[in-house]
Amino acid sequence: MAKPTTIFYCQNCGGQHPKWQGQCSSCKEWNTLVEEVIQKPDQKDWKTALVREVKRTPKPTKIADIQVSTEARLNTNNLELDRVLGGGLVPGSLTLLGGEPGIGKSTLLLQISLNLKQKTLYVSGEESEQQIKMRAERINPNPANCYILTETKTQNIFKQIETLQPEIVIIDSIQTLHSDYIESSAGSISQIRECTTELIKYAKETGVPVILIGHITKEGSIAGPKVLEHMVDTVLQFEGDRNHVYRILRAHKNRFGSTHELGIYEMLGSGLREVTNPSEILISKNDEGLSGTAIASTMEGMRPLMIEIQALVSSAVYGTPQRSTTGYNSKRLNMLLAVLEKRAGFRLGAKDVFLNVTGGISVDDPAIDLAVIAAILSSNEDVFIEKDICFAAEVGLAGELRPVPRVEQRILEAEKLGFATIMISKQTKLPKNNYQIKIQRAARIEDVVQFLFA
Repeated sequence: MAKPTTIFYCQNCGGQHPKWQGQCSSCKEWNTLVEEVIQKPDQKDWKTALVREVKRTPKPTKIADIQVSTEARLNTNNLELDRVLGGGLVPGSLTLLGGEPGIGKSTLLLQISLNLKQKTLYVSGEESEQQIKMRAERINPNPANCYILTETKTQNIFKQIETLQPEIVIIDSIQTLHSDYIESSAGSISQIRECTTELIKYAKETGVPVILIGHITKEGSIAGPKVLEHMVDTVLQFEGDRNHVYRILRAHKNRFGSTHELGIYEMLGSGLREVTNPSEILISKNDEGLSGTAIASTMEGMRPLMIEIQALVSSAVYGTPQRSTTGYNSKRLNMLLAVLEKRAGFRLGAKDVFLNVTGGISVDDPAIDLAVIAAILSSNEDVFIEKDICFAAEVGLAGELRPVPRVEQRILEAEKLGFATIMISKQTKLPKNNYQIKIQRAARIEDVVQFLFA
């Protein structure tokens, strides 16, 4: 047997170094190199191992001669997940799902595997079969075609895959797997990279989609080398507060669809419920007239959402006024406050301003600028805004209202939810449709103030 070799891996980018050094020469990060022992398998072990070999040597092919498969995506029977993926699972794709501990990653994928009609293999390296069975009975007592395997060794997993021939494989989680070809513990950089490479090779050669669960670090990034996110086809992030019942699914990377889509779930005792109308959780049902509240129309991917903006303006107790935001860019808030002071004459420089986007989501759509200004002015004047008015316009530095994209979808969503008036920019061009909702146009902030607080 060859003498074991030692290689230093960068925990940030996965770069290899023959010896330890303070700074990684690839990503220029400091103190990120860790030592790992690498054991190369000899020729005998490699031949006897269950690793799929390439049957032919690939040759260059003219792009016009490449045959594209017309195989449709696999429907997961979960509308929110299908929307985020871009229409369903692509055959042969590798999807990585990350999130904080206890957020519901395993619950989501187990719920999907229990509802699928395709033969699904759920591989768990963290729970026993009895624990998974107890959770499965709570989620779906009548599973369709799901198989459970509790194993962490990739060679044994591939043997069971050869026997079962599943149509979808789910791994919970990639940090628990280990391969015999790497002499290091499970969860190390080399093990994660080697196990992911074997799964990618299996998925691409067989056309079976594979979904991986990934742990995250205390900074919120997926544990392991950054190259792991480059290797997979799709990176999904499961967000939300464990103390709240709502969860948000976002795509940070998607080779087969958009990364702007959003999926919302509600955590219940029987699993995760799909929230098909997110406005029901983002808008409060309080009928009392409260100042400092305005409704904004925003877009997440192709889905229009109605969100509630809350603002609180009060006299500054300390010498320097505070500017605090939750779910909104604080620098953009400072810009809007400067526009209000310069263009509209409101003296807010000596007042504290607190802004909150309800529902626990973060929004960077400039179309909510007008709603933010309306909420701030409502709190400052202590005059409430009617709950049947919503806003969709961007605010410029000159105090003008600028049009926003896909305004027709925003108007139709507001009309469907029962709003009576939507305020947009005067420059917005609309097709000639007979809307049931009243469309209020405004050119400058002064027009908005006149309409709301006259």
